[in-house]
Amino acid sequence: MLAMRASRLFFRTLREDPADAEIASHRLMVRAGLIRKVTSGIYAYLPLGQRVVRKVADIVREEMDRAGAQEVGLPIVQPAEIWRQTGRWFEYGPEMWRLTDRHGREYALGPTHEEVVTTLVAGEVTSFRQLPVNLYQIQNKFRDEVRPRFGVMRARDFVMKDAYSFDVDEAGMAASYAAMRRAYTRVFHRVGLDFRPVESDSGAIGGKVSEEFMALADSGEASLVVCEACGYAANVERAEGVPTPQEDAGPEPEKPLEKIRTPGVRTIEELVRGHGVPIRHTAKILFYHASYLGEGGPGRRELVAALVRGDRQLNEVKLKNLLGALSVELAPEDEVRRRTGAPFGSAGPVGLAGVDRLVADHEVALGRNFAVGANEEDRHYLNANAGRDFRPTETADLRAVAAGDPCPRCRSPLAGRRGIEVGQIFQLGTRYSTQLGAYFTAEDGTRRPAWMGCYGIGVTRTAAAAIEQRHDAYGIVWPISIAPFEVAVVPVHVDDEAQRHAAEEIYRTLLAAGVEALVDDRPERPGVKFADADLVGFPVRVTVGERALAEGSVDVTDRATRETVRVPLPQAAERVVERVRQARRELALRADRAEAALEAQAAG
Repeated sequence: MLAMRASRLFFRTLREDPADAEIASHRLMVRAGLIRKVTSGIYAYLPLGQRVVRKVADIVREEMDRAGAQEVGLPIVQPAEIWRQTGRWFEYGPEMWRLTDRHGREYALGPTHEEVVTTLVAGEVTSFRQLPVNLYQIQNKFRDEVRPRFGVMRARDFVMKDAYSFDVDEAGMAASYAAMRRAYTRVFHRVGLDFRPVESDSGAIGGKVSEEFMALADSGEASLVVCEACGYAANVERAEGVPTPQEDAGPEPEKPLEKIRTPGVRTIEELVRGHGVPIRHTAKILFYHASYLGEGGPGRRELVAALVRGDRQLNEVKLKNLLGALSVELAPEDEVRRRTGAPFGSAGPVGLAGVDRLVADHEVALGRNFAVGANEEDRHYLNANAGRDFRPTETADLRAVAAGDPCPRCRSPLAGRRGIEVGQIFQLGTRYSTQLGAYFTAEDGTRRPAWMGCYGIGVTRTAAAAIEQRHDAYGIVWPISIAPFEVAVVPVHVDDEAQRHAAEEIYRTLLAAGVEALVDDRPERPGVKFADADLVGFPVRVTVGERALAEGSVDVTDRATRETVRVPLPQAAERVVERVRQARRELALRADRAEAALEAQAAG
């Protein structure tokens, strides 16, 4: 057990918030002496911060080992060749840090390790008897974020656990995925998070099945929708849209197409307000450049027109997935006018020329009698209908789902939430194994690709998420499992021999009992010590003061509730040890219960 005295601890608290801090975790990690900024998006971890990160990593490591995964060490610097084999050298985008060695060879600083680990397994696994296998590591990752912000929440250099499973078939992959889902559930309960797994988009990692583990917090960057009735939950990038009718009475018959004058109308709102068109009978068109991966690099580009109902927002992730594009971005107005001849604010699908593809959301394809631009200045059409007046090349769920929309499972209204992504799991299939040669000889003698899954946890982000969920006006309120120290023993006046002696005795007894304790032996004013203990967030504080000691007692303060009880000195250490052990047991019990619930659910 580490013995630590505050007088020897390398830390310094700050009374003022850092100027660039926008959220609580960034502000408090700097003020509490956990981190210091080196440059934009890159931080040094001081001893207190490093202890928190190590505790989160230790919990992750214990649960990975418990689930049967094996720890490896993979290189941070990765050769470009293997990324080119999977097509991700360009697909991954500008977030990948690329570098060149003295011989002109290209490398990447690892943002993730699918290519490296698959290449490793391809060289080691030859038979079905060697599978399944699950390999993981905990190391720094590097992503050149376009806008690093929120401290370690969106940093360019961060600690991550990434694991990769290899199985003989799809059923094996699903079983490995389920085991990791249980392990993640245990991890996030043990670190004290209020979290929720949600369906998510796979992004640049790939695969058809993916879930994010979201720590619920108002400061979260991710928007979620959840159904309290049936339990459905999804990131809005992935959430399924349910087409809703334009009229309560059912669809109306198609009406004749009619062109009307609309002077000065440039938006859906102006069309509704100035011409009495119900907003559910409007459709808006957006123009995108879609870029595709070509042989050896970026390839062709298309001009794509996308239609959604006027009361909806288009989901660009869904559009990108539908098109199979490398990226999509709004096309410049001048190019749209040059290619289509349609003026801004009056473009529409009827008679539209110059686009490579016209795609429509299901609600537009299924609806009736839409008001749309007529591709002429100050003109719009009424009663435009898909199939009769325009023909989309593809129709799909393209809209962004929002709170109040029907649940795709049970049709109850969805609620909106904010979340911090702390983990994500994927079923990858055979994408990487076929591209990188991870084949094995099956039981029947045939040569088959391994079925893969991958699983990430943001270790440093998890620590920050815990602060976002647990802080108050005084500082951090750590869960016992990841607090830098479980108990702070504070002699009010360290130069008072009686106080110093009592504090040292309690401190030594706590250490002997396996409690992580720190004694604040600094010659500081009492108010400074108490403020620092609250700011850093030690779960329990034992205060040894003159008045209490005169009664043969000390004060024990719970950081979460700020309640203080006076405890007889001979019983103080024992009481604190039991309080710490009970807090540990509660988190472990939460993990056990959650795992049991998942197993019961899987059993039917």
